[in-house]
Amino acid sequence: MRCLIIGKVWPEPTSSAAGSRTLQIVKSLQEADWDLSFACAAQETAYSADLEAEWGIPCHPIAVNDSSFDRWIADLDPEVVVFDRFMTEEQFGWRVEKSVPGALRALDTSDLHCLRMARHEAMKTGNETSVSSHPIALREIASLYRCDLTLMISEYEIHLLETEFEIKDFLVAYWPFALPDPTEALLPSFDQRRDFVMIGSFLHEPNWDAVRYCSESIWPKIRSLLPKAELHVYGSYLPDKAKRLHQPELGFHLRGRAEQAVETLSHYRVNLAPLRFGAGLKGKLADGFLAGTPSLASPIAAEGMTGSLPWGSEICEDPNAFASASASLHEDPLAWTKAQQCGFAIARQRFSEREWLPRLPKLLSEAFSKRWENRRSNFIGQLLRHHQHRSTEFMSRWIEAKNKRA
Repeated sequence: MRCLIIGKVWPEPTSSAAGSRTLQIVKSLQEADWDLSFACAAQETAYSADLEAEWGIPCHPIAVNDSSFDRWIADLDPEVVVFDRFMTEEQFGWRVEKSVPGALRALDTSDLHCLRMARHEAMKTGNETSVSSHPIALREIASLYRCDLTLMISEYEIHLLETEFEIKDFLVAYWPFALPDPTEALLPSFDQRRDFVMIGSFLHEPNWDAVRYCSESIWPKIRSLLPKAELHVYGSYLPDKAKRLHQPELGFHLRGRAEQAVETLSHYRVNLAPLRFGAGLKGKLADGFLAGTPSLASPIAAEGMTGSLPWGSEICEDPNAFASASASLHEDPLAWTKAQQCGFAIARQRFSEREWLPRLPKLLSEAFSKRWENRRSNFIGQLLRHHQHRSTEFMSRWIEAKNKRA
């Protein structure tokens, strides 16, 4: 099938889990011999994957509020269009519908933004914040209703959509990480590793909060238990405010970008993930599975990862308990090995690419075959496309006309 992926950004697999997920989608559809194209309105960076040279995928810079997109996509005539996050669907969904009305419109959320932001608000205020009351929910859930199918990375979030927003099951599909098998025999042993690690893009607010929180509330407690231990923090787009946390004399090291996350993690004994808010699945934990590096995680970090499988170590929210469990895991080879094996099992049984890569083309093909029937059953989607898309369209056309006159 002919498929166009419209990216929010050009994918950066060495910068974020979202970039890795985009390439998992690309790999899945390429292995099914789909005819892929990729378009994006953002600027490429030095860390953007070279989709044309490395993957053989035609890439097209596009512009927001520019009707040239309409003619271009009509000529391309894709059968499936995948929007990378709801903001992209807001910008281009109405144009896709007008220019190629028969194309399946699929949304990939990466994580449920309204859930992440509601949790952030609750953490800042100390008051419980309903997901449905957050302003972003009005935009994100509307986008989901306008699409034919939304790919969800977390079973927890699918349940939330069904209970909080009464989303019909044909509008969503579970498609999580697609991970290669861990190469256990090639990984360093317990005795060949040392110290603690954190990893994650600093552009993602939950990661920056976790680093700051760890520096203030967790690491001093670990250091008091293990005075010679070090924590090495890796992350792309390291801001100046984070650099101020670099305190080698206290064992707290800011290392910046890790070009190969799994290889980097494999040198450490314990991966720390004390996230206080967030959503979706956590790429840092998946990389920990592949690196054979057990993770000490908060409930938010571990959410959606285990299914019915054991995590292998403690899942802690209290900073004292988190620090104590982290130090114990670092020092106990038997507990460490048990946690490592649990991580391998989760990677293989929950997220194996052998299972999930072939499943995506089937999900999209099935949705394509039922798109007209499902659209008739999705009255809220019809309503939103009629009203909200029209207002979005007219605003976009006004901006385009204004830009031409400038």
